[in-house]
Order: sequence, then structure tokens, then C-alpha cells
Amino acid sequence: MYDLSTVLDFDALQSVRPGSSILISGPAMSGKERLAYDVLADGARDGDGAVVVTTSDQAKTVVSDFRDLVPELEESQLGVIDCRGEGGTDSGSVDGAYVHQVSSPGDLTGIGIGITKALEGLHNSGRERGRLALVSLSTMLTYTDKKTVFKFCHVLSSRLDSAGYIGVFTIDSSAHDEQTIQVIKQAFDGLIELRDVETGGREARVLGLSGEPTAWKQL
Repeated sequence: MYDLSTVLDFDALQSVRPGSSILISGPAMSGKERLAYDVLADGARDGDGAVVVTTSDQAKTVVSDFRDLVPELEESQLGVIDCRGEGGTDSGSVDGAYVHQVSSPGDLTGIGIGITKALEGLHNSGRERGRLALVSLSTMLTYTDKKTVFKFCHVLSSRLDSAGYIGVFTIDSSAHDEQTIQVIKQAFDGLIELRDVETGGREARVLGLSGEPTAWKQL
């Protein structure tokens, strides 16, 4: 089991089944990306493998930022799939991390190939446990339709299930209509919702991972 409660203090996150995929939903600037990175970093400090799928940040920046979060990060412990389409379509190493370049956030086949290669690399380096973060599905939805993204998430969730990894995927709830959010949610085992509160600050709740939804909790 994976304990994510050290990152977000909910009992529902204390024992997350290997293979689970979790959607992190919230409006812009609500901390979704940071939460996803913190989930990966927390595992990497204990030796878990880490895979980041980025649609906005340069791979080199992702590697540098992740090393700031996990200074003890080992060689071959991190894989980055850079989907911005600005680095060609090559694979290689950046500061000890495996990096796979994809032509665009809409190239879901290329992204899937990159993720498979990253998972194989982590497995070959002896990583039996690991975590994947995809930031963000909202960018993918600007390049393709919700049904295609749903199928991609469903296939990727199965791949993570086979590997015994867990995945966290971010989506900007304020950028899509309710129907789109409802379709995408169906591809995941659980949901972490974030929201801003009028008095300031943020709240979170967890749905789908253990019985009834949790109450909103101040962060």
C-alpha cells in the first residue's frame, strides 16, 4: 500500500492500493501541480521511482525542480515525458534522469510510448514501486476531445495497475464544463478536490478511495 497522508492529511489516503489512479481537480492556482509533485517527491525520498508527464514545463526545468525537492535523488530514479513539442522527438538523459520528448500534448500515442519506456527503465533499475504525475489533462483537452483523453487515461491506469504504481493526474476544473469533468472522472479510482474559500486559503476533500467522501478540510 502507498501512504499519501504524509502529503495530504486524510485517513482515506493512508492505504492507497498499488495501481490506483487519482484525479486532482481544482480551479487555476489552487495548488494541484504542487500537490502532484509532492506526492512523487515523498515516494522518491523512500526510493520509489518517479515519472513526470509535463505539458507545460521544459524537461530540464522539471528535473532541476524535482532535484530541489529530492536532493538525494539517484541516477535512473526519475523519468520525464516532455510533451511541449519544442524538443524534437528524441529520448536521452538530462542530469541523470531519463527524458522522452513528444511532438505535442495531443500526441497521446507518443506520450504512451514514452511512459512505457520510462516504466521499463525504472523496472530494469530495480524500482519495484513508483509514482507517476501527469500535469495536466487540461492541456491535452485543448488538443483533443474528452472521449479520446478518457480512453488514454483508462489505458494508462491499466498500465499503472500492472506495474503496481500509483498515478496522480491534474485537471483545471474551472477550464471545462461539468460534462467533461464527469467523463474524465470515470477513468480514475479516486478524486482529490481542491477549492478556494472566500475567507482565504484552500480546502480539500477525498472521494472514491474509502467509502463516503471525506469532509472538506482546511489546508
